[in-house]
Amino acid sequence: MLIDATNLIIGRLTSLVAKKALLGERVDIINCEKAVISGTKEEVFAKYKQKRDRGVPKKGPFIPRMPDRFVKRIIRGMLPMDKSRGREAFKRVMCHIGVPEKFKGKAADTIPSANADKLITLKKVRIGEVCKFLGAKWYEVE
Repeated sequence: MLIDATNLIIGRLTSLVAKKALLGERVDIINCEKAVISGTKEEVFAKYKQKRDRGVPKKGPFIPRMPDRFVKRIIRGMLPMDKSRGREAFKRVMCHIGVPEKFKGKAADTIPSANADKLITLKKVRIGEVCKFLGAKWYEVE
């Protein structure tokens, strides 16, 4: 299954992906940097800054800075990683920044129930912006 994460709410997207992976389906997510988190920019940035600054550098917690790893980490939190079925499901999930060459020309699905246009509030932040704030050293293709 190929999913385009453009303008999708990250929590709803990742919960569906986790369910599909647990059922044995291989899932590829493209355009991870274009998914959104609901909330004001200040609230979301403050939440992840506090999470990053907690603890010590050698022991964690470790917050991924790249958008593809950031999304994959959220999916990991929704899987039972202490069981073998959760670890196997996690291996079936792949996240990508942009659209890789092997997926060009293929039709990507979208999830209508996870579309950010259905949010009541207009306050939302893209994953790419959050990762830039955390210190990711990547550039957007657009």
